[in-house]
Amino acid sequence: MGLSMAERKSVTRAIATRYARADRSGKSRILDELCATTGWHRDHARRMLRSALMPRVVRPRAPCPVKYGSEVVAALTFCWAVLGMPAGKRLVPILPELVPVLRRFGELDIDDDTAALLVRMSAATVDRRLAPQRKSLELKGRSHTKPGSLLKSQIPIRTWAQWDDAVPGFVEIDLVGHEGGNAVGEHAYTLTVTDIATGWTENRSVPNKALKWVVAALDEIAGVLPFPLLGVDSDNGSEFIDHHLLAWCERREITFTRSRPGNSNDGAHVEQKNWAIVRTVVGYLRYDTPAELLLLNKIWVLQSNMTNFFSPQQKLISKVRDGAKVTKKYDTATTPHRRASAHPAVTADTKDALDAAYASVNPAAVQRQIQALTAELITLATSKRTPTKKPGSATTPSRTSTNEATNHASRAS
Repeated sequence: MGLSMAERKSVTRAIATRYARADRSGKSRILDELCATTGWHRDHARRMLRSALMPRVVRPRAPCPVKYGSEVVAALTFCWAVLGMPAGKRLVPILPELVPVLRRFGELDIDDDTAALLVRMSAATVDRRLAPQRKSLELKGRSHTKPGSLLKSQIPIRTWAQWDDAVPGFVEIDLVGHEGGNAVGEHAYTLTVTDIATGWTENRSVPNKALKWVVAALDEIAGVLPFPLLGVDSDNGSEFIDHHLLAWCERREITFTRSRPGNSNDGAHVEQKNWAIVRTVVGYLRYDTPAELLLLNKIWVLQSNMTNFFSPQQKLISKVRDGAKVTKKYDTATTPHRRASAHPAVTADTKDALDAAYASVNPAAVQRQIQALTAELITLATSKRTPTKKPGSATTPSRTSTNEATNHASRAS
């Protein structure tokens, strides 16, 4: 197989300088080599060697026309901010649904052409366009709960029905502490309840870890879930493994299971929501007053609409290990509302109720309310006196609290 034209020209440029400096016999040998390599006639090879050394005028390439102008990028940034700044793979699937909703509520003032361009953007393009904004809002010094890999294994404690996380109603639960880096005294906790099949998530804050508050919060969440609560899976904390919670599950014929001791990733779905919802919305400050608890629960009622109707989530569909390499595949990101609407186990009446609730939600207005409440919460938390530390305690919450307040205040503004 012969050389391509580009390869022939590359070979010619490589030996052109040597050809120009050679004597008559040297030039003849170089021509023989070039003709044998390229298949050219000697006269053509001689012309190509001479032209390879001639300077060429390089004209700048005309720039490609801008497809996504400033109006499209501004609209994209607004949609991204409304949804809590998700990644491109989670933002792109919701744009065809979100853009008409925002235009209907008068939040997004763009023409049809701009809207058509916006909903056609790829995930990679979205990430490139939003890179400067994401860089400027990047939080520093995160700690505590982090998202884990999707792995779940339960040890049944009391079973009324077989655990089946493919059916809506089987949930993982966990508590997130709001101690602000200092565990002295009582402080608020947030109960996170995540449905495995649909990703539907509800949060409620309680004044402390006493089981009566946890059971009351779980009872309230069970009342607002769009489907019956069928199974509860918790970690091995004393706030969950108690006869009161077990009796509550027995009375309602709810499957109650617990994770393996020392295996935090057994509750990976709810652990991920602890970070993606609780920590990103209210941060790491200390909340220990009734006023802060009231604000927290106001935030969670509003955040439920954003999380379940307008925050696409991806589910792991396969994981293959080949030696040290692990290949994971995820489905297309979609919202818990859409997963519930598409699930055959969810009744038609429930689907109609979810659609009606979805139609009444203005995501931009809800996000503004959340940010206003979050700013008020941060003001309360940072203006009060820091609790006294135990003797010998190594924690230094004041610096962390100040940094977190600054970061979250910038996100809320």
